[in-house]
Amino acid sequence: MIEEKKTMGLGKQIIVGTQMLFVAFGALVLVPILTGLNSNVALFTAGAGTLIFQIVTKRKVPIFLASSFAFIAPIIYGVQTWGIAGTMSGLLAAGFVYILLAVLIRFRGRAIVKKVLPPVVVGPVIMVIGLNLAPVAVFMALGKTGDGSAVLFPQNQALTVAMISLLVTVLAVLSGKGMIRLVSILLGITAGYIVAIVLGMVNFSPVLEAPFLAVPAFVFPQLNWQAIFFIVPVAIAPAIEHIGDMLAISSVTGKNYLEDPGLHRTLMGDGIATSLASMLGGPPNTTYSEVTGAVTLTRAFNPAIMTWAACMAILLSFSGTLGAMLGTIPTPVMGGIMTLLFGTIAAIGMNTLVREGTDLALPRNLVIVSLILVFGIGDMALGYKGFMVQGIGLSAIVGVLLHLILPGKEDSVRKSA
Repeated sequence: MIEEKKTMGLGKQIIVGTQMLFVAFGALVLVPILTGLNSNVALFTAGAGTLIFQIVTKRKVPIFLASSFAFIAPIIYGVQTWGIAGTMSGLLAAGFVYILLAVLIRFRGRAIVKKVLPPVVVGPVIMVIGLNLAPVAVFMALGKTGDGSAVLFPQNQALTVAMISLLVTVLAVLSGKGMIRLVSILLGITAGYIVAIVLGMVNFSPVLEAPFLAVPAFVFPQLNWQAIFFIVPVAIAPAIEHIGDMLAISSVTGKNYLEDPGLHRTLMGDGIATSLASMLGGPPNTTYSEVTGAVTLTRAFNPAIMTWAACMAILLSFSGTLGAMLGTIPTPVMGGIMTLLFGTIAAIGMNTLVREGTDLALPRNLVIVSLILVFGIGDMALGYKGFMVQGIGLSAIVGVLLHLILPGKEDSVRKSA
């Protein structure tokens, strides 16, 4: 199956790559919208960051990088306190944290990862990555914003559109062959979009008003030590989350990307991409779980597909018209798709536990898995004013710490092998 996707024609690569951008688009632009950053800049830095990631990882990993949700709260606070330019200096420093961790892993070896991230930790963390985002998908499917704070469409209309998008995607995945299966998500989005137009849910005014060509409003960082000390600690949690994402995509493709091209390369690529984004006024980049879900459904493993997704993102960033056109896609359309994609990620995590034979009858394993799931899905937050870790990042940190400090590690490893 993997070899078949490598021989995919150029036309198919472009179409499937565009589909991957559609999958990422909703979350990609949501971060700048919530934080006050520029959406076109976010598109550009997502595309450029993905290309840099591919260069660093030798184009071996089929993943797309875009706006990180982990930094939303720090960015909002930073923009209000120090402005966009000052906040960017803190985000630039966060990218350097990734790079330093990559160097550490390069010289100390990946064995350190195996010691702190066994399947009993990795499996539930991958599940949390999908399930923690489940409310976002549901809110969007119900016609609300991703955070559920505002109603955008009547619920009945929204659910109709969301379920049609979901149903068409599922049917294409289960019954489609060849190209149909490859573009299953794009078919679902198209079907939902057409129904949304019929129901009067699409407003084309922004498309008519937007300039066809426009250079993104780049903002360059301005040194601010307060912003740096405020944001840098937040980078630890997304760095751990990155490892979970790499394990998830490895599980999907059947290749161990922690070995080849190596965790130090993937983390380095993520760090450089984040640093580049902050140099231009964009949000930090992260590997996108929804794209991993799309890769799982379509079985499109060729990394070249992500090259085309990245190029399309850069192209759209210079077109106000095209960007506005994508922006007309109602949230329920993507909400229906996301319910499937986020659930797929959770299933990958569950399969990690099953495949490795993790024995949940052992109290030690049960404690670790239980707390990771509850802390992550419940969006538990720990910290103090100025620094807070919560949700996915906190659950990953808790899992690692519990594995390191709880007794019975040797028995747990032996029985879960």
